[in-house]
Amino acid sequence: MRNWLLPEYIEDVLPAEAARIESLRRQLLDLFKVHGYQYIIPPTLEYLESLITGTGHDLDLATFKVVDQLTGRLMGIRADMTPQAARIDAHMLNHQGISRLCYAGTVLRTKPDGLARTREPLQLGAELFGHAGIESDIEIHRLMIKALQALGLKELHIDFSHVAIFEALVKAGNISANLEQDLYTALQSKDKASVALLAQNLDADIKKALIDLTDLNGDVTMLQKAVQRLPKIDEITKALADLSSVAAQLTDLNVQVSFDLSELRGYHYHSGIVFAAYAKGYTGPIALGGRYDEVGLVFGRARPATGFSLDLRGAVTALAPAASAKAILAPANDDKALLGAIEALRAQGQIVIQALPNSAIDMVELNCDRQLIYSNNQWQTQPL
Repeated sequence: MRNWLLPEYIEDVLPAEAARIESLRRQLLDLFKVHGYQYIIPPTLEYLESLITGTGHDLDLATFKVVDQLTGRLMGIRADMTPQAARIDAHMLNHQGISRLCYAGTVLRTKPDGLARTREPLQLGAELFGHAGIESDIEIHRLMIKALQALGLKELHIDFSHVAIFEALVKAGNISANLEQDLYTALQSKDKASVALLAQNLDADIKKALIDLTDLNGDVTMLQKAVQRLPKIDEITKALADLSSVAAQLTDLNVQVSFDLSELRGYHYHSGIVFAAYAKGYTGPIALGGRYDEVGLVFGRARPATGFSLDLRGAVTALAPAASAKAILAPANDDKALLGAIEALRAQGQIVIQALPNSAIDMVELNCDRQLIYSNNQWQTQPL
């Protein structure tokens, strides 16, 4: 094996694509900024407990582990920046009111994941801490949609669910932890027969409701069917009302909204509304998010929290191939007027490459489509 070969599912990003990704990263961070989200840069490496506590078994498996040579303690390379944002809010900022944080950085995962099928996603996200109402959920939903639209994605489809519905049925049916896990697995695959078999010894109303969850998916009209078919439990009534509010508040953003009450993504991590964004040309979700009110407890404060994240490298996979911006070629000359013209063009955002003496000039490699020439007593650009 050649020494320069990269590990599987780890790859370089070459100039044209790197320039596009960096431009989009800046656009999204600027979008988050004008909405009041403050940028944070968490460390790439932390003690393992901080990275995976409260986030469930999946993130533990996704995290690379190393031993700290200074302390002998186990450390992890971050696989998700959301827990880091929760730690910063709870432990470092210690705000009593609402905190809005955003981030953008590389994470590392033990197995390939997401649209780009990479172990090194470029994760961008926004998190809102300190507000438990549906209004903060809607703020996050709208911000995510605006971010995806800023990437140039069309025909967006947002799919919502609410983990409190299943939780309420588990509580009302006094369901054991093992049976809860089995039902969760069956619901995720919409296996009605398995759900019915697993629930056969439960109360008849709870059994019927669990089976009904496999069918309760579709547009906003489905929510009214859910009101009629599910038990009149306070948590379920509130969850369905919150989902209806979400549908009403996104109508101006030109997106398709749907609901799937058996979708329990991140069930052991999330505590309320969960959602995934899809778009034409993509085979999986572009962005994921939801409410996770209890995660901050391990850092000292159980703050209400909601947010979303996306992998920017995955988000560009269905876009047209990136093209490098064209440049202007300037001659190898130390003329003061030429140097002044070069700097003036660069100040305007133009790319100007000055030739070096005794070097071959390849216009394709330099990506130049114009040149600076001296004409009419001044330096001016001219097409090649």
